[in-house]
Amino acid sequence: MSNNLLEQQAHTAVNSAAREHSGRLLALLIRDLKDFHLAQDCLQDALESAVVHWSRNGLPNSTQAWLLQTARRKAIDRIRRTRNFERLSEQYALLLELDQSTQENDEPEVIPDERLRLIFICCHPALDQKTRIVLTLRTLCGLTTTEIARAFLDTPDAMAQRLVRARHKIKNAGIPFELPHQDMWAERLGSVLTVIYLVFNEGYSATSGQHTLRSDLCEEAIRLARMMLQLKPDEAEIEGLLALMLLNHARRLGRSTADDAMIPLDQQNRQLWDHAQIKMAIELLVRALNRHQPGVYQLQAAISAIHAEAESHEATRWHEIVLLYDGMHALSANPVYLLNRAVALSYAESPQAALDALTPLANILNNYQPFYAAQADILRRLGLNAEANLAYSHAIALSQNAIERTFLQGRYDAIASSFTQNI
Repeated sequence: MSNNLLEQQAHTAVNSAAREHSGRLLALLIRDLKDFHLAQDCLQDALESAVVHWSRNGLPNSTQAWLLQTARRKAIDRIRRTRNFERLSEQYALLLELDQSTQENDEPEVIPDERLRLIFICCHPALDQKTRIVLTLRTLCGLTTTEIARAFLDTPDAMAQRLVRARHKIKNAGIPFELPHQDMWAERLGSVLTVIYLVFNEGYSATSGQHTLRSDLCEEAIRLARMMLQLKPDEAEIEGLLALMLLNHARRLGRSTADDAMIPLDQQNRQLWDHAQIKMAIELLVRALNRHQPGVYQLQAAISAIHAEAESHEATRWHEIVLLYDGMHALSANPVYLLNRAVALSYAESPQAALDALTPLANILNNYQPFYAAQADILRRLGLNAEANLAYSHAIALSQNAIERTFLQGRYDAIASSFTQNI
């Protein structure tokens, strides 16, 4: 095999490993090293070494096992050189033992999965709610600082500073690297579920890149929710969150064309949806609702269930969706719920009613791309083309996803073309 081909394969494999396996590997390294910074630095060193070694020697039997063993050896070297060697001697001894027992060709199944433990560490009550979520998304799920900043309507620099402070606080506070006892779950459960849902959302509607869907993130979030449900099987909001993600993921094949162009909900082929998964998710949702412990994930899943059960966009029970968004906002005030309510209102009542509902949100969501996309569509349906294209311009400027920008640009161009034809 030529050197160029080996190098190309190596780069592809390293990028894939960083995207798909870094969370699992980092969680395990943090468990062993009890140090976020050291674990991240050693995994990054291992990824850089992989580019060199795999370009020269080809891919190992298991990229995960190779990266894990290499990262541990990098940690051994770093600890040997540190002035705090005595303090880290316990970790050093453990790493030597693990290095002797781990083989480079081990299958991924033999590598323990510590991601759920890491979520609970990141969601420790010593950290504020936003920091818990941000730290988990960056550490466990591999989202970039920029992607996370965009999700929180924040700047990348401010988000980077928050991450640094969080890691220092975990280290200085001596937060234990273990799952909390179940009687302590309540104080962390909300943050953990929020993290899982944000991971799913980044996969379901990627905020950046060349694709609208990242199935790896969706499936990772679903897997984590199933793991949570096994640990706490009678928790209605865990059931609601899992049902919500399954319902949305069941519609993935109808959301884009073969060449990955976006298809809006009203134009999707509903025969492509996974109706077996929809049925399973609705049964899970009914079980959650019958517990009479209402929560926003259950209500959100109920909205998705209405969409999934409707034979067509026109047959959707839009009035019920509006009421469900009212219920969500009553449980947890959130301007995004009101934005989505306005979109539902445009079909339940009229586009004008929706436009009136959007007006008080303009200042609150003035840097939020979905606000301008929704506003543009409502203005388009009202025939206010100049105003619609201004809103489309804002939405295009704020979008970091190439497929999404292409879709919005197509809507903009269609309106601009109608201007030209009418001159």
